[in-house]
Amino acid sequence: MAQQLNNEEGTTLIPPQKAAGETRSSMISASFNFINSIIGSGIIGLPYALNQAGLPLGLLLLIVVAFITDYSIILLIKGGNLSGTNSYQSLVQSTFGFPGFLILSGLQFLYPFIAMISYNITTGDTLTKVFQRIPGVGPDHILAERHFVVLLSTVAFTLPLSLYRNIEKLGKVSFLSMVLTFTILIIVIIRAATFGPQIPPTENAWAFAKWNAIQAVGVMSFAFICHHNSFLIYGSLEQPTLANWTRVTHVSVGSALIISAAFAVAGYTTFTGYTQGDIFENYCRNDNLATFGRFCFGLSIITTFPLECFVTREVLSNVICSRDLTKAEHVAITFLIVSVCTSISLAYDCLGVVLELNGVLSATPLIFIIPSACFVKLSPGRWFQGENLIPTILILIGLFVMITGLTMIGLYPQDCSHGVEMYYCEGANTSSTVLPV
Repeated sequence: MAQQLNNEEGTTLIPPQKAAGETRSSMISASFNFINSIIGSGIIGLPYALNQAGLPLGLLLLIVVAFITDYSIILLIKGGNLSGTNSYQSLVQSTFGFPGFLILSGLQFLYPFIAMISYNITTGDTLTKVFQRIPGVGPDHILAERHFVVLLSTVAFTLPLSLYRNIEKLGKVSFLSMVLTFTILIIVIIRAATFGPQIPPTENAWAFAKWNAIQAVGVMSFAFICHHNSFLIYGSLEQPTLANWTRVTHVSVGSALIISAAFAVAGYTTFTGYTQGDIFENYCRNDNLATFGRFCFGLSIITTFPLECFVTREVLSNVICSRDLTKAEHVAITFLIVSVCTSISLAYDCLGVVLELNGVLSATPLIFIIPSACFVKLSPGRWFQGENLIPTILILIGLFVMITGLTMIGLYPQDCSHGVEMYYCEGANTSSTVLPV
């Protein structure tokens, strides 16, 4: 059981013991890790979310999802304080018993696991287009082979980074990912100004709202979820107080919202109704600036992969054994997780519908329902009074999004036009629409 520290900020959880040689993260480093956890491959689908919901309503929904994310992350730590627990799993087990523990473990494993698969797929699809811009590398070259690129990135980067035992060691890697994300944002904004005016808007491009708004919430939830990392990052703080955690959360989620909104608007206004799930699929292959953006995005998600691996490994270790893993067990479980993710990503190259399902079935309960349900049950008072009112509303919203979103996905599944060159890139139009770098 975690010890508790009472100070002027209130009761705060700290890890029971600090391992020999273990270092703690500063608030800045923790914020970088948190922002990097939020801004992963999901950000690339946010322009598509605006295409589903409509630009004005989509932006409103994005702000609402960010607000709920911020609120529920803090709610998690408050729930940990009330229950005397220091992990998402132990919080739910303390609140709802072993059945709750199993449900959360499944969700908490499924979300980052599928996210890692999407990272590998995006890495292969993105970097193969980058390599084909190298002189002498044609469609038949080994560097244009998606399977080889995925295996290369796994062996050279994601597996070694995932073998770290302490999440704070990824602080510098997270900072690099942040720099790359800002670079991608600038590229998308530049192309919105230089490329967008030459693509005619589609019908109802500027409509306030569209019928697929609930699906858009699923995509946004997929992009914003970071709850599975919350206790890990909170526990890595030099001073893990509720006040410090609140500041880290506000800064991280607020920064992620600004970046995400700018990216979503710039991407959608460029392509309007043509916007695809992966915005880089909309750019022409001979667009050198977009190719540089693909390179930055591929490198960025490679550095995000280890953060998700930390979570899946922790879930497995908590389910399999309640003690700390030995070095051999740590390596074996990490290798197993990365190997399975790589194998699935080599077999499938389009996970659009799966990612939407992940957002609706995994991200939504992890953001909206479970943190709120834990707090309502642990806190005193009736469910509709005082501090319990907002969490209760979030539970109802979460159930609505899950049921409606699943229905909409079945009725209007996302089309997958993976690897298809858009019509505006064909023939003589290409040289006039894509400006040289």
